[in-house]
Amino acid sequence: MRTVLVLLFLLVLAAPARADFEFGMEDEGLLLSNPHLAPGAVAAWRELGVDVVRIHARWWEIAPARRPSHFDARDHEERRYKWARLDGAVALVRSHGMRVMLTITGPGPLWASSSPRRRNPRYKPAPRHYAAFARAVATRYRDEVDRYLLWNEPNQHGWLQPQWDCRGRSCTPASPHLYRELVRAAVPEVRAADPGAEIVVGELAPVGNDPRSVNTPVKPLRFLRELACVDERQRPVRTGRCRGFRSVHADSFGYHPHPQLLAPDAPNPDLDEAQFADIERLKDLLRRLRSARRLRVGPDLHLTEFGYQTNPPDPAVGISLSLQTRYLQQAAYLAWRYRARGLSFYQWDDEPVVDRGPGTKRYSGWQTGLRFNSGKPKPVMATMPAPFVLDEPERRLWGHVRPDALRTVDVLVRPRGAKEFRELVTVRTGADGVWTRRIAVTPGAAYRYRWTPRPTLEDPDPAPRLSRIIDLGQREKSPYKASLAR
Repeated sequence: MRTVLVLLFLLVLAAPARADFEFGMEDEGLLLSNPHLAPGAVAAWRELGVDVVRIHARWWEIAPARRPSHFDARDHEERRYKWARLDGAVALVRSHGMRVMLTITGPGPLWASSSPRRRNPRYKPAPRHYAAFARAVATRYRDEVDRYLLWNEPNQHGWLQPQWDCRGRSCTPASPHLYRELVRAAVPEVRAADPGAEIVVGELAPVGNDPRSVNTPVKPLRFLRELACVDERQRPVRTGRCRGFRSVHADSFGYHPHPQLLAPDAPNPDLDEAQFADIERLKDLLRRLRSARRLRVGPDLHLTEFGYQTNPPDPAVGISLSLQTRYLQQAAYLAWRYRARGLSFYQWDDEPVVDRGPGTKRYSGWQTGLRFNSGKPKPVMATMPAPFVLDEPERRLWGHVRPDALRTVDVLVRPRGAKEFRELVTVRTGADGVWTRRIAVTPGAAYRYRWTPRPTLEDPDPAPRLSRIIDLGQREKSPYKASLAR
């Protein structure tokens, strides 16, 4: 009996609490297309302390390429649906104690387009068909998933077309209005299938362009204003596609704040774009649209896709490995300061490098991984379990223990000229493993922190661990204000 009680105690300690600030991961290519590597990766995510994993429910892969007669697209048990890959990915993540958020995304099969004769499945997907697929997804996974994200990056032509309606040189945005109708059709179906689930809309890419063609990506803040049918001064628009406007209803908003080559606190001067440093600009517009009842979406903001491409392997658009180590820590801290619900990193492994010629397109694919394509960890992996930031203007130390500590961390200091670290203060963490402390910063000192992970069945008596060091006596020149572990 005593053994059983001890095991139950350890299971309770090992079970991840619902985090206030989530640490997320996404690599749907690995999860859905690489069954040999996926189990090891998911186990590593759990050891790293990941709370939630984002997976795509790919409409074009799951639905039949040709619509059979008497096909009920709302019924997930229709035998023509192909759920095996997604079933396996969701079950694998859940078996390791992590939550799943599902992005229900197109493009769909060609028959789901409003104009299938164009032979383009991205062109004007029919809202009723998308809603039926969303109903099937939410019904199938309602016992395993509690958050659904509606579409991926609808302001990018690779996911939704057309982005613009153009008549000669005059172009007006089309994708925000297409997306509004997709969401308005899908939300009631998801709500009916899984009433307690959270529904997330947006999922916008952070940049776009002025229109050069019908498929030029729409800038995200322009997209939002068009979605809400307001002009640049947030005044209602009641003509054209906004005639008879009805707002989007959802629980929260998702966003992809990829900074590309910018530091996390380096702003984009284009006021219609919003990268990592511009999240307050995004939040301000969302607040205004909510207040005007033009966008009926709750206040939570999920940063559901984020990463930096690195050099190596990509010299065209990659930052150095040392900058990736620093930037990902700073981004986690800033996301917490922005009061985002969480930050999800994309991705685990780099995609294979394919040389496609000169210029910025020389290397295709995403090279934002925490590991190289070979599986070798990048240097950033040394700080992922315990990011550590000193915000000097705020005189604040901040860390996020992953997996979370037994509710306390010991902050250690090594004064200038000293050889050993000593305890400075003990700080309690939140339920999510986040801790923060204001201190009197000592010039030339070094800081780190120590924590003891929660016991598990595999390691019932874990040893204390140490974060990397912030050394103010060996400070690197950096394009931003914070000092970070290295």
